[in-house]
Amino acid sequence: MKIPSNLPVPISKAVLPQAYESAKSALAHCFEMDECKDWADKAQALASYARQAKDESLRKTADRIQARAVRRCGELLKQIPPARGANQNIKDADGPKDKKQTRKDAAAGAGLSERQKKTALRVASVPGDVFESAVDSDSPPTVTALAEIGKSAQKSGDSAAREIAKAAEAVGKKATALHSACVRLAQLCREHEASIASISLAITATRMYRAKTELDNSISMMKGEE
Repeated sequence: MKIPSNLPVPISKAVLPQAYESAKSALAHCFEMDECKDWADKAQALASYARQAKDESLRKTADRIQARAVRRCGELLKQIPPARGANQNIKDADGPKDKKQTRKDAAAGAGLSERQKKTALRVASVPGDVFESAVDSDSPPTVTALAEIGKSAQKSGDSAAREIAKAAEAVGKKATALHSACVRLAQLCREHEASIASISLAITATRMYRAKTELDNSISMMKGEE
C-alpha cells in the first residue's frame, strides 16, 4: 500500500513533529468545512498505511491530525444555529419563508454523511483542555473514542462529573477482573485442599465484589444526574 498522495502536508517526507505542528496550525485557521474533511480523510488513509507498515510514530501523528480535522469540522458546524421545530419552511399568507442553511445542509455540502456530522459535533463538544491533553498524549484516542467523550459532555455539560464517572467505570472494570481472578484462585486452592487460603481468598473476592457493586451504583447515580 502506498502513502496517500496530495496530503495537505507532506508528512511522509517531513520531520513528524514539524509536520504535525504545521498541520495543527493550518487546521486552526481553516474555515472551509470541505477542506477540513479532506484533511481528515487523508489523515485516516495515512494512519491506515502506518498501521500496515507498523510505523507507530507515523500512525500517532496521523491519528492526531485526523482528530483535529474532525473537531474543526464540528466547530464550523456549531457556528450554524441548529434548526428548531418541524415546520422550518412552512408557507404563510405571503408565500414560503426564506430557507436558511442548516447544519445538515452545510454538512452535506462538505461531503459529510449524517454519521460523520454527528461525530464531528460530538468531538467538538469535548472540553478543550481534555481534548488537547488526550490528543497530544503518547496514546492519542481514536475519533470514535473522542466522540463518546463529547457525547457525554453534551448530555451533562459537567466535565468534572463526566471524568469522575469515567474513572469510576475504569476502576469498576478492574475490580470485576480482580474479583474473577480471586474466585478462580479460591477454586484452585479448594482443589488442592488449601482450605485456609481458599476461605481467605473467597472473603477477599466477596469484599471486592461488594466494592465493585458500590462503584456501579455510584456510576448509575452520576449518569442519572447528567
